[in-house]
Amino acid sequence: MAAFVFAELGQRLREYYPEAAPIEPDSRLGKVLSRLTRILGATEANGPAVAFSQELIGIVPRLRRYATSLTRDAIESDDLVQMTLLKAWEFRDRFEPGSNLVAWLFTILRNGHINGRRKYWREVADPDGAHAGTLAEPAAQEHKVELHDLQQALGRLDQPHREALTLIAVEGLTYEAAAAILGCPPGTVKSRVSRARDRLSHELGVV
Repeated sequence: MAAFVFAELGQRLREYYPEAAPIEPDSRLGKVLSRLTRILGATEANGPAVAFSQELIGIVPRLRRYATSLTRDAIESDDLVQMTLLKAWEFRDRFEPGSNLVAWLFTILRNGHINGRRKYWREVADPDGAHAGTLAEPAAQEHKVELHDLQQALGRLDQPHREALTLIAVEGLTYEAAAAILGCPPGTVKSRVSRARDRLSHELGVV
């Protein structure tokens, strides 16, 4: 039963934090992706730069989703993804082939988010859930009430609990990988996820 509840919450969270909507070519994120695409066309087909660029592009939807869960703002999340891609490309030689690229990118993204908050000392609120509508097509009518309820319940979670739940239930990372991103022991991640899951399960009536 617990596994079913966890899977159900994961599905609902993926609806709430959609992977991506079309990226405007003239946006900053669109220009970064265009640059990576040009690299793919200008480098040997089997070159390491091509492989790395392909992986980066493939992970962009997940980066946007994770960024949205942190910022709760569509524009800010795309700026955060853009920064992550540029830093990842700049420091690509530091990535160890065969290791978890998603976890590495999420760490860059999260650090950028934290540093940005410290620099500007501001919080972006989204009381009406407007960011969800800017990232994807609106949910079907029968899901709108559920998504609204989920938005309200997520907003009542502490940030550490919400972030841990997102990494595990939505992104499917291991507790060890999530712990490395969050800078805490795996046991702490498990505890945060458990508390977040129990609270959301109770509030949303997922049994």
